[in-house]
Amino acid sequence: MSKNEPVYIESVMCPVPIRDRGHIILGHGSGGKLSGDLIADLFLPPFDNPALRAGDDAGVVDANYCTQLAVSTDSHVVWPLFFPGGDIGKLAVCGTVNDVAMMGAVPQFLTAGFILEEGLEIGLLEKIVASMKDAAAEAGVQIIAGDTKVVERGKADGVYINTSGVGLMLPGTEIGGALARPGDVVIVSGTIGDHGIAVLGARGDLGFETDIQSDVAPLNHLVNAMLETSDNIHVMRDPTRGGVASTLNEIAKQSGVGIVLDEGAIPVQTAVRAACEMLGFDSLYIANEGKLLAIVAREDADAVVEVMRKTKYGEDAAIIGEVTAEPPGRVLMKTAIGSTRIVDVLMGEMLPRIC
Repeated sequence: MSKNEPVYIESVMCPVPIRDRGHIILGHGSGGKLSGDLIADLFLPPFDNPALRAGDDAGVVDANYCTQLAVSTDSHVVWPLFFPGGDIGKLAVCGTVNDVAMMGAVPQFLTAGFILEEGLEIGLLEKIVASMKDAAAEAGVQIIAGDTKVVERGKADGVYINTSGVGLMLPGTEIGGALARPGDVVIVSGTIGDHGIAVLGARGDLGFETDIQSDVAPLNHLVNAMLETSDNIHVMRDPTRGGVASTLNEIAKQSGVGIVLDEGAIPVQTAVRAACEMLGFDSLYIANEGKLLAIVAREDADAVVEVMRKTKYGEDAAIIGEVTAEPPGRVLMKTAIGSTRIVDVLMGEMLPRIC
């Protein structure tokens, strides 16, 4: 994307359902409504099974009579390949580790598939691989298999990476998007919107200098600390594409509950807030790659936040809202001026190629 191209690629409102559209557009990869429609209308019917139907970050399956596995896969097409705080290699490892961890599983193994463009500098690929090695070491996982393909010059932006992950479910752990209950509280592990704005800055699209760093990080050790503190963590998600807003809307629909946020309680860096105001963005919809949302029984919420704040990636953890019985499937926000507004799902793509 050049500086002269618009940042908004798809309109927020797009009334045409996926089954009536003739072509894939960028918005189908946004993590918003178009993505959900694509999955529900095109992918889920032919592939339907209980693990896929659950709609969580990873599918949980029985490996034998006493072992359950959480399995996830993710493809990474971020541009540029290197950005403040991370790169496509670190992103690929952390993204899949986090998807597995969000089910309460302990990530164990990853696979890595590389689509390389003819002309890619070997030195750049070496840096990406070294970054993957470091991220895997921090997470405590092994990359045990992989694949490499090369396409003609101009057919890819240097490199795309697919990673798949496998984790062992902890005995007795039951976490999923359909398990939020009225009375639960919503916790976020730290400031939101950092990754999306950092990548946008690396593209030169902000129009001003910033020191915002991506939050990309493996969260499995944070999750372990949380699970050791409470048996009443009902839902965990990492709010990547579509941000906090889209993720909470998914959970509200899966669980058939309402979610009410407190605008003043949501942690946002001053620089991120300023960038969003200048560009007309809402930080609730900006991608994160090192944050999690947890929905926890109210009686355990303070203890969970306290232990989160003692970890490397949970220092700014905060309670940002609560789960309600009404309105089912909707997310609302109590604003700083005392009003209440609907927090809806974006139809299309706000920041393309962000992860």
